[in-house]
Amino acid sequence: MTTASSPCVKICVIDPASKLCQGCGRTLKEIAQWAGMSEAQRLAVMALLPERMRAQRS
Repeated sequence: MTTASSPCVKICVIDPASKLCQGCGRTLKEIAQWAGMSEAQRLAVMALLPERMRAQRS
């Protein structure tokens, strides 16, 4: 069995202003739906995360 891709770094804190996880950059909705997403859907979300994290740090 293969492991599903995940950006989780075990820092699960939702920023109240941006509504994004401070550890991985996902929204609560994305986190909740993660297990049901296809690998392609996960990879598409993960492609957005670096920019979200940069914007969150600004």
